[in-house]
Amino acid sequence: MSRKIEKTRETKETKIELKLNLDGNGLYAINTPCRFFNHMLEQLSAHSAVDITLSASAYDNNFHHLIEDCAIVLGGAFKEALGDKKGIKRYSNIILPMDEALILCAIDISQRAYFKTDITLKDQKTDDFETVLFYHFFNTFANNMGLCLHIKQLEGFDTHHIIEASFKAFARCLKEALKVESNTIPSTKGVL
Repeated sequence: MSRKIEKTRETKETKIELKLNLDGNGLYAINTPCRFFNHMLEQLSAHSAVDITLSASAYDNNFHHLIEDCAIVLGGAFKEALGDKKGIKRYSNIILPMDEALILCAIDISQRAYFKTDITLKDQKTDDFETVLFYHFFNTFANNMGLCLHIKQLEGFDTHHIIEASFKAFARCLKEALKVESNTIPSTKGVL
């Protein structure tokens, strides 16, 4: 079964083009107008071993719409590429350090979308990224993938480190949970 997908989404606000390979090597080509967001999506690809080629334009120059639409496309693409989710590990968790930041992340690819975070970001911006968009990205991604996602800050004060450690922790959890380890659906219901 191929776990590759291509998706395009175009609205009056944005245009997103995506190629995704769940069984890749973490190769990426990310191009959006938001430098910091590019950096975070590169972390997502590299640390999850998912190949991501993403090109995004913001017709209205609004990063809120841009990041929301990227999350819609990415979450939906992961969901579609997984198909019936037969054989996946499904669950994963990690406590990931990055300098003074320490982030706990746990996921369940369950089809029951839920996002909970306990993160304190003292700055309103880091580089060209409004930190309010941290929550918005992960919530939208989880809703569109059908993912139960928890991200909790255990330590940290540097906004950049906390956000980057969160993306890396999420990526490492995806890497584990996406692994195919059997030929059955990991649920007593028989479906996910």
